[in-house]
Amino acid sequence: MANDKKLVESITSMDVDFAQWYTDVVKKAELVEYSGVRGCTIFRPAGYAIWENIQKELDARFKATGVENVYMPMFIPESLLNKEKDHVEGFAPEVAWVTHGGSEELPERLCVRPTSETLFCDFYSHIIESYRDLPKVYNQWCSVIRWEKTTRPFLRTLEFLWQEGHTAHATAEEAEERTIQMLNLYADFCENVLAIPMIKGRKTDKEKFAGAEATYTIEALMHDGKALQSGTSHNFGDGFAKAFGIQYTDKNNKLQYVHQTSWGMTTRLIGALIMVHGDNSGLVLPPKIAPTQVMIIPIMQKKEGVLEKAAELKEKLGAFRVKVDDSDKSPGWKFSEQEMRGIPLRVEIGPKDIEANQAVIVRRDTREKTVVSLDEIETKIGEILEKMQSDMLERARTHRDTHTYDALTMDEFADTIANKPGFVRAMWCGDQACEDEIKEKTGATSRCMPFEQHSISDTCVCCGKKAKSLVYWGKAY
Repeated sequence: MANDKKLVESITSMDVDFAQWYTDVVKKAELVEYSGVRGCTIFRPAGYAIWENIQKELDARFKATGVENVYMPMFIPESLLNKEKDHVEGFAPEVAWVTHGGSEELPERLCVRPTSETLFCDFYSHIIESYRDLPKVYNQWCSVIRWEKTTRPFLRTLEFLWQEGHTAHATAEEAEERTIQMLNLYADFCENVLAIPMIKGRKTDKEKFAGAEATYTIEALMHDGKALQSGTSHNFGDGFAKAFGIQYTDKNNKLQYVHQTSWGMTTRLIGALIMVHGDNSGLVLPPKIAPTQVMIIPIMQKKEGVLEKAAELKEKLGAFRVKVDDSDKSPGWKFSEQEMRGIPLRVEIGPKDIEANQAVIVRRDTREKTVVSLDEIETKIGEILEKMQSDMLERARTHRDTHTYDALTMDEFADTIANKPGFVRAMWCGDQACEDEIKEKTGATSRCMPFEQHSISDTCVCCGKKAKSLVYWGKAY
């Protein structure tokens, strides 16, 4: 049994060192491996399989709203990037440049895409001519490069995987409708598939995307009380259209500028899954996103008929993503490994179970054991997986709500941030000077102005002047 315990004992307790616990889980669950390039990781099969499921689920939702997939080049000429001043300034510190092709210096530097607004704008300027060409509702799945100073697997890496949607519309109203539609799609996906509850709202002007008119966000709370921006949707208005000359002839034969949006989610969602649901034994994956939902573990598998029954059971459970662990490891090691990888259910079956026409089902999240007849096991597993999915969402929602605090004064705000990790709701006057002062004094940033506004005070928590908005604040990844 000593060897069975070793797999788990190598994980630092999250209460001792949350950052080290996170790194331990990422490594021990074999999600990624560090590469020879600083800040870049290798996705191992277990990690990439989660991203494939995220991609599959999101892509189906996108297409149901009329989105079409395209693919843009990874290189952006410097002259093209410079067409939108605010956008360039926002990304300048993170841009990687290509200066040589082979041994020859390029006549113009090429940016390795940190995002593709300029490419889509240039593309749209060539293909949009009439109102009949609108709307354009495109998305691409790709990787981007941002030269981050501090990196951590999934949460912040030099290269990461994501999707970026870019749309063009005839009117401001249509663009705003699409912007909110995609944010709501993101929130629904996170809650109903990832079992992570979200706060939806608008970013302050300081925190909005470079070049955007408005940025909307979904914010999640991690187990350690830090916030994680989990998806954003931007309304660009006609600013990019004017910079790139994207015009169309309307029904009255007059030239108009298009109105644009952009929206994206990244592989940091995998980091969110780890930090919201994981425990000191490793990953805990919600059933809807888990690459393997059920692991069948044969007990005393060398006994006649055990492996055959396990294989038969796998066929019977074909409606689920199911595997059989028929390796020569001990059952205890297999249990630890299944828990480390976050597989929602394990099914134990041995000679005595076969004789009794039953199996033992064990939930990963609660470790609750249920003895089930093999005649009804398919139905029972479906019920348990559904219950586990809803239970995980409710636990995450309870954690978020019990770690959300109200602050009426600056002293109360500072004390809460220092001693009670979580979201802090406080009123704000709308002045960036107060936003900057709060960050300087407490380390907290504005996460969003929630759509569901209500007043907890008439005055700004920082300056005492008349308040304009309720804001969620917090320390963030």
